[in-house]
Amino acid sequence: MRLITAIFGLACLLFSCQEIKEKEVETTSTKEQYTQEDYDFLAIGNPEKMSAASKRALRNNYHKNEEWFGTFSSQTLKGDVGYEKGVIRRDPTMVIQVDGLYYTWYSKSVGKTFGFGTGDPDKKVFPWDKTEIWYASSSDGWDWKEQGVAVTYGPKGEYDDRSVFTPEVLAHEGKYYLVYQCVQFPYVNRSFNTVGMSIADSPNGPWKRLEAPILEAAQDGEWLGEEDSRFAVKSQGSFDSQKVHDPTLLYYRDKFYLYYKGERMGERNTAGGREIRWGVAIADSIEGPYVKSEYNPITHSGHELCVWKYKDGIAMVSSADGPERQTIQYSEDGINFEIMSYVNWVPSAMGLVTTLDNDKHPTEALSWGLHHLSHNYPGKPWWAGDQYLARFSFSRNRNTKAEFADNKQ
Repeated sequence: MRLITAIFGLACLLFSCQEIKEKEVETTSTKEQYTQEDYDFLAIGNPEKMSAASKRALRNNYHKNEEWFGTFSSQTLKGDVGYEKGVIRRDPTMVIQVDGLYYTWYSKSVGKTFGFGTGDPDKKVFPWDKTEIWYASSSDGWDWKEQGVAVTYGPKGEYDDRSVFTPEVLAHEGKYYLVYQCVQFPYVNRSFNTVGMSIADSPNGPWKRLEAPILEAAQDGEWLGEEDSRFAVKSQGSFDSQKVHDPTLLYYRDKFYLYYKGERMGERNTAGGREIRWGVAIADSIEGPYVKSEYNPITHSGHELCVWKYKDGIAMVSSADGPERQTIQYSEDGINFEIMSYVNWVPSAMGLVTTLDNDKHPTEALSWGLHHLSHNYPGKPWWAGDQYLARFSFSRNRNTKAEFADNKQ
């Protein structure tokens, strides 16, 4: 018994020594990693006695990255793409400029939205159901003229025969590429969707549709029962087991990076709301094959995608959903993103302007662009409302360290 007691006492002593050593290492590391200026910025009076909140503030860089902070605002557009009762215009692409004209593409549909469960497979279930991709042009970025349909549904029985929507555009080596979501008939709660591509020699088309999708949902979960419920599952599968949404194509490091939002079978709630994550698929050729990154998911937050090249890396805005919603983030390699700033409001479905000098400033790419707004009707669900295009801008914060230092002088 004495031997057991001695062994237990020795173990406790060793554990205590190790715990003290780990605390010393943590304290030493903290002292080496942060400066007195950092502590002053966060009003941390004694670095030896820090609360969990102060440690988190240091760890999450609340004292840095001031050049990434700012405020979004929305402005009304002129022309054909504003609010129109009974019409859906949403999810504008990036704005490209060709021969002095700005161009954008977007999802467009008309008619009443009924939701699921009507028993009629031909009735429109969502605002983006039975949608085509239309486009508009502008000489000044304010007054837009709708030009017509660019991409419509595929042939009956094909992967895109029900709806094509949420487009993004890439101009590359004299050609134009639209990537977009596709749904096959019938559109039900348990539908899997795909990403399609169309190609043109001019922003005015004609557009040639690829016969097969360039990206598909993993479909590696298992539904529970026969009821048409996307929340009833035996297993959820990968982060993109049911849907691959909001495709955004960038030419980066001599490869094509297809960023996308994944939705999971049996979607649950996380600390920040809906279980939404982003992934990326990479190809050597613009038409594919696209291989999903082994590091997916690359975010644990975010709804509509907004990504752009900055310096040698990729920046992005995370809008709704998830614990890191309403943040601006940056990755030096296009995969490993870190939070750079927090914003109070993020416009829905931002389309950035590709002619801006992104490297001029971390948020130069956000100077202006397009997004969509919703017009809801009293007593009706959100999906029964209408959407229309608007313009956004981003104002940088003025109270920077440099200005603070100037004011002190």
